[in-house]
Amino acid sequence: MSKLFETISFREIRLRNRIMMSPMCQYSSEDGFANDWHLVHLGSRAVGGVGIVCMEATAVSPEGRITPYDQGIWKDAHIEKLQQITSFVRQLGAVPAIQLAHAGRKASTARPWEGGHQLNPQQGGWQTLAPSAIPFREGEIPPVAMNISDIKKVINDFVAAAKRALEAGFQIIELHGAHGYLMHQFFSPLTNQRSDAYGGSLENRARLLLEVTAAVRTVWPEKYPLFVRLSCTDWVEGGVQVEDCVWLAKQLKQRGVDLIDCSSGGLVPNARIPNTPGYQIPFAEKIRQEAQIATGAVGLITEAHQAEDILQKQQADLIIIARQLLRDPYFPIHAAQQLNVDIPWPNQYLRAKTS
Repeated sequence: MSKLFETISFREIRLRNRIMMSPMCQYSSEDGFANDWHLVHLGSRAVGGVGIVCMEATAVSPEGRITPYDQGIWKDAHIEKLQQITSFVRQLGAVPAIQLAHAGRKASTARPWEGGHQLNPQQGGWQTLAPSAIPFREGEIPPVAMNISDIKKVINDFVAAAKRALEAGFQIIELHGAHGYLMHQFFSPLTNQRSDAYGGSLENRARLLLEVTAAVRTVWPEKYPLFVRLSCTDWVEGGVQVEDCVWLAKQLKQRGVDLIDCSSGGLVPNARIPNTPGYQIPFAEKIRQEAQIATGAVGLITEAHQAEDILQKQQADLIIIARQLLRDPYFPIHAAQQLNVDIPWPNQYLRAKTS
């Protein structure tokens, strides 16, 4: 029996398989609004058979955007188009999820295909925020070190975003605590040089993520799952290590988190990342075993048998697919064929299944 196409439940949400579409920024929004690109992009992966369709990193505030073209959920007007998308995804048998994010010091940049450089105010950029006034790259405009009022606003922004996500029809929230964005910046000693309650010790550096998680859980229905993405190592000496994330995962579990999405890196530009197939799987396995929480494996997982093997070895509970789903929106259908599993196809496509 294939584990990849075995159902799994988180709280009251049952997935048709163990495949999750990774949140991948499209940088295609105006003023944070989703549009038809997002409908087709996400809808086609639901057609292709994915279990969870996760919308990209969605900014909880305008200043939390990576680029001026990021998806947003900081105002009620964003909800209407998101409702159309989640309704379509659910009609196709997939579960709609959304990743809520704040970019911190990595905000105010050009889109990747426009160079990805920091934007100054004359170029449409804005002042960035971070735990400490340390720029991402040498020579960039430094972020402003956040005061307690700034921190409380971020927590409130995440709560308001979670309420809007519920109204928009999402059934899973993933909080972005990875890839060098704000909550990761607080957690890593490389970017957090504070001396108050949000800096110094491991417990203090984790405080923002834990407070955001607890606050979101109070407004996110008990029946719906809450995931968190972590960078399980900074790949740099003196930075976050997987042992730190084992401890953090235990704390997150106590606050109502159901799965840790185990990624890595993104904090500093000079990190040496192995970037070989399955290079992050050991993080998912270690956190799953030692923190006793479900995990998702992500990173250069491109083949059906590779994904199946991860699950058979109990290294993770979900397979989170990113670039392979950009190359092949119908990866689940093709994976099922390769694993000799018969899965339902959309009625509109049945003529192709049997011919």
